[in-house]
Amino acid sequence: MAELKKLHIMTSPDTMNFHPDLESISAILPDDDFDYYIFPGFTDVHVHMREPGFSYKETIRTGTMAAARGGYTCVCAMPNLNPVPDSTEHLREEQEIIDRDAVVEVLPYASITVGEKGQELVDFEALSERCIAFSDDGKGVQSEEMMREAMKKAKACNKMIVAHCEVDSMLHGGYIHEGAYAKAHGHRGISSESEWAEIERDVRLSGETGCAFHVCHISTKESVEIIRKGKAAGLNISCETGPHYLVMDENDLQEDGWFKMNPPLRGTEDREALIKGIQDGTIDCIATDHAPHSAVEKAKGLENSAFGIVGLETAFPLLYTRLVRTGVISLETLLKLLTTGPRKRFGLSETQDFTVWRLDEKFTVDPDEFLSMGKAQPFTGMELYGRCMLTVHDGKIVYRREEK
Repeated sequence: MAELKKLHIMTSPDTMNFHPDLESISAILPDDDFDYYIFPGFTDVHVHMREPGFSYKETIRTGTMAAARGGYTCVCAMPNLNPVPDSTEHLREEQEIIDRDAVVEVLPYASITVGEKGQELVDFEALSERCIAFSDDGKGVQSEEMMREAMKKAKACNKMIVAHCEVDSMLHGGYIHEGAYAKAHGHRGISSESEWAEIERDVRLSGETGCAFHVCHISTKESVEIIRKGKAAGLNISCETGPHYLVMDENDLQEDGWFKMNPPLRGTEDREALIKGIQDGTIDCIATDHAPHSAVEKAKGLENSAFGIVGLETAFPLLYTRLVRTGVISLETLLKLLTTGPRKRFGLSETQDFTVWRLDEKFTVDPDEFLSMGKAQPFTGMELYGRCMLTVHDGKIVYRREEK
């Protein structure tokens, strides 16, 4: 850690070439009694920008402004769009909006199958130079043979398969975790096996094909153990989990669509296993799965609301308050999960992007303050520590908190 006045540079243990200009930063920060902490810009490998196709939920502009407010300078955009980025033409349409409107770096995914329908593989070779990786996002590839072939094609292009793992035949119309809360309140549950069974299959296929494989938003204790064993066996696999799965579980559920996401909040044992997974390095990174919806889509209760919550603007304060300040993990470990962990796994080089925070400032989560068009999340009213004061991407200030 280096200091200048009340500036502190903090990095993860494996950050090598991060050298921000402290004098320049000091000159643009408020003159007050707070200590300021400078971090490398955060990277989120799982966000939903909603454009093209669903700009009533979010746009590239608003989504990246929200990212900057949360300290993120790079996000990877999932492909559940209209049109789906399943061809060079469709991917170009998304890229043109990114080039025009993004305030931070946005790296688009291409889909694994045409239209994310699970019936026909995309042209991997044609798309590989234009995308960060291949994913069908919120839809698991149901056919084992199709996933095997997708992995072979991705490996030939030196690209990763990134998968939402879910067995459709095990869902039975569920919409929250199949646990005590669902039973007590008469809700249809989503079993843990619907997630881990497909992870188990895809980890095996990764071993067969040699394809680099990354699992989205794991939420169950079995998922953690499968990935832990796969890594121990030397497989080229990785995974992420979301902030909400680390700090909440089914005991926190309320009869409100703002608590509905997929995977759902699981049991206490699952949350504890996820924490163990970040402590021992099984989990490579934390990704928000930022998934904005309209107010109407999230106002229909647990059963009928759309799946998904927003998280870019609350992720770091939530994790810092609940995991770092309580001694569960170190600040350096959290930074690794948000910076070098995702960047190394996804083949991204280090940058001089940075974000500046007041760690000792407490605030109450208020969605009316969000820059994202999406407001639905289960953290409203929580008292958290850590306010983002400044975010710089590619030498430009992309977020600066205005003092009231």
